[in-house]
Parts: sequence; C-alpha cells; structure tokens
Amino acid sequence: MATGTVLTHIDGAGKASMVDVSGKGRVRRTARAACAVVMAPSTIELIRANGMAKGDVLATARIAGIMAGKKAAELIPLCHNIEIDRVAVDFELLSDRVAIESLAVCTDRTGIEMEALTAASVAALTIWDMCKAVDKGMRVDGLTLIEKTKGTEAGA
Repeated sequence: MATGTVLTHIDGAGKASMVDVSGKGRVRRTARAACAVVMAPSTIELIRANGMAKGDVLATARIAGIMAGKKAAELIPLCHNIEIDRVAVDFELLSDRVAIESLAVCTDRTGIEMEALTAASVAALTIWDMCKAVDKGMRVDGLTLIEKTKGTEAGA
C-alpha cells in the first residue's frame, strides 16, 4: 500500500465500515468501465448471426448489465445505495472477443464506479452463460474502470 493511503471502508479499529457521505453535496458523476469476453472466432460468428440456442446474446447481456448496475448496492456490502440516472452497456464484436463498455451516471453524494464495473462484469458473465455450450475456452479479460468524472453540485 502506498505511504499515507487511507482505506475509507475501515474504521479506527480495523473493522469494515460504510463511509458516511451525509455531509457531501449531490454532484453529477459518471463512470465508464470495460472488459472483454475472449472466445473462438466461430463463437463470434454465431453471436453475429444470432445463432445461439438461448437467443439474442447481446440483447440479453445488455439488459443483464443494466439490471446489475442498478443492483450494485445489493451485491457489494459497503456500496452506497445511490439514485442512478442512467446505466448503458455497449458491445463491439471483434475477431476473437466481445468488447464490453458500460456507462453509469448519477447525481448523488458518492460515486458511480461500482455500478459501471458491475454492469460490465455481469454483461460479460451473461455472454459467457449464453455461449458456454459451444465454447469451453472462453475467458473474461481486463475488467477496468476507464474513467470517472465528478461535476458541479446539483442546483449550483
């Protein structure tokens, strides 16, 4: 750990603790996250042709990612339940992977990055679930936060 780094979810006694954000103002915040599901080119072609037995892979993964982003506070124990304004999930079909990017937006007292990361990861897991019968060699790569922004206070 870097010198001087403070872990915000640990109290003075070293116990897990939810951060008190009650004194903060509501601010517009955005976060973008990404990952990819690496798979065989033949699996990419099945997705492109909407040929999976379970149905439209990308439409299903998009809805799953959006729903998951909205549920991040229920899945991650110390994540704040914030008022989410938007969650979006987009895909790019490449030769050997489905690239996933999510966007989450809120106007609240604390960030939105956990929602963006959750959206991207659950979209990836949904793709995996829908394709696992035809591709045993898939892997999820590179879950990362691409960007987060913090704007001006609401009403300012």
